[in-house]
Amino acid sequence: MHKASHHELRTTLRALLARHTCLRTASVFDPLSARIAADLGFEVGILGGSVVSLQVLGAPDIAQVSLGEFVEQATRIGRVACLPVIADADHGYGNALNVMRTVQELERAGVAALTLEDTLLPVRFDGHPFELISVEEGVGKLRAARQARDDNTLALIARTHAGAQPLAEVIRRTRAYQDAGADGICLVGVQDLDHLAAIAEGLSVPVMLVTYGNPALGDDRRLAELGVRIAVDGHGAYLAAVEATYHSLREQRAKACDTGLNASQLVARFSAADDYRRWARDYLNVQA
Repeated sequence: MHKASHHELRTTLRALLARHTCLRTASVFDPLSARIAADLGFEVGILGGSVVSLQVLGAPDIAQVSLGEFVEQATRIGRVACLPVIADADHGYGNALNVMRTVQELERAGVAALTLEDTLLPVRFDGHPFELISVEEGVGKLRAARQARDDNTLALIARTHAGAQPLAEVIRRTRAYQDAGADGICLVGVQDLDHLAAIAEGLSVPVMLVTYGNPALGDDRRLAELGVRIAVDGHGAYLAAVEATYHSLREQRAKACDTGLNASQLVARFSAADDYRRWARDYLNVQA
């Protein structure tokens, strides 16, 4: 496999974002998965924060992973990746100054783009899992990210949760992030194509859509018409790897009794998700 430079991969992603086509990402979580995705012809990969939390800590996606741990995994992938990889950089691991460090580290790791979300992380005491920072703080983080970037081909994508706020607020936020210089807008929580159309109207930057397999967002032609260039259906490859590992080891130990759990349920069981939910209730007064 030809190993392109980090700059070449970023240039490739920029060209993909400029096309009038909606591409589906491959979930990549280690060097081998990145090579497999490229060999199968995927144009772009996604390194999810939730996947790194599971892969590195065996913990659910509740902002437990540190910047250093995330960067280490991104670096391992960036060393061999033959396709551009988008990194889910969560909230940038802190305030605007922390975002600057995050951009610098992930740029060196070799990612082609990163998403920065406006969720308030970690969840505050007596808070809500989808509580958002102010638009002004989100804009400040984007401006700081742009300042910290050395390679201008590294795409900085602003992410917001369209399902956690009224439509008018989603529109206000996405326009503010676009005006602040975001290279793209990432949306999660979009209900259907009509919801997306209302948000996308007036956006001139590419849209990255996290669908989680929502069938109402399965029409790639219509998504492309609405400005969506990247669609993320989730991290099925990682879930499949967990399920395969479980069944392989179960058979090796001649365990005839299967739990009957699907891949998502296996992840919840072995990441101690119930324990974390209980701790969130007991110590943070949060219904996680």
